[in-house]
Amino acid sequence: MKKFTRKKLITLALQYIGMAVLIGIDLYIKQIVIDSIALHEDVKFIDGILGWTYVRNTGMAWSMFDGNPQLLSVFTGILIAAALIYLALPKKRPLAYDILIPVILAGGAANMIDRITKGFVVDYIKTLFVDFPVYNFADCLITCGAFALMGYLIYEMVQESKKEKLKKLSEEKESE
Repeated sequence: MKKFTRKKLITLALQYIGMAVLIGIDLYIKQIVIDSIALHEDVKFIDGILGWTYVRNTGMAWSMFDGNPQLLSVFTGILIAAALIYLALPKKRPLAYDILIPVILAGGAANMIDRITKGFVVDYIKTLFVDFPVYNFADCLITCGAFALMGYLIYEMVQESKKEKLKKLSEEKESE
């Protein structure tokens, strides 16, 4: 079994500190929204582009599973625990994984904290140029982190495919 190196422990500490900071930012913004904006009130921010609207979401993205915050909390908690265990494993991973997985986890954890403590998630960012559900900073972390991770995985697959093609060409030349 691999042992924890000093570098791995530092990486893990930085990941946990980063997650805590991102969770703190999200919860702080949500508290400002609760204290400053009435429920369902629209506040213009950037005319025609972005506004603030305080809504309570008892579901997840696009209000799926609406009214089941306990079930969502359990499901989210299991996923977060599994990802934290994965991060803690003394295994070498690409830097993209070490950065993006904690970003996604921070968003999930922040929304889970809302569900557990309030029974709903505080959403407040409203895009005005397109009809889109109201969302929050944690949702941005999850979405941006997930898209960046998918982009990295596609990049890895393309690079691996190129290596395989080069290897095949090299083997064909050697056999001639």
